[in-house]
Amino acid sequence: MFKQICFFRKNPNMSAEAFLDYYENQHSQLSKRQGRAPSIPNAVRYVRRYLVPEKNPVTNEIHDPGYDCIMEIWWKSREDFEASQRVISSPDRIDFVKEDEAVLFASHANPVCSVIEYDSPMGPNGESTHVKVVHL
Repeated sequence: MFKQICFFRKNPNMSAEAFLDYYENQHSQLSKRQGRAPSIPNAVRYVRRYLVPEKNPVTNEIHDPGYDCIMEIWWKSREDFEASQRVISSPDRIDFVKEDEAVLFASHANPVCSVIEYDSPMGPNGESTHVKVVHL
């Protein structure tokens, strides 16, 4: 499994609520709205995590995390990830992507990263634990 993470700062003219609404109902559906093939074909999972800053227990202050959303996509392979990057940046698509991102994000200069991930066993006897994801 290959995991991609992107970090996004919302357009400063949008509230957090408007940002979430636009991302979920417009941007994440951009290809579908335009009647195009998916921009992220072969993706296994596509998740947006909207950050809500909390008080730091050491400083007793709320610190700006620098981003408003962390987007994650799981791929079966690096090749699937790279194919998607070519689709998104293709000449027949890139202008639509940039136009939509200009509404949503503070900049187009959003970090795109791959991830090397390790899980620590958290069970009471050092065993691996399992998390059940529940969608409400």
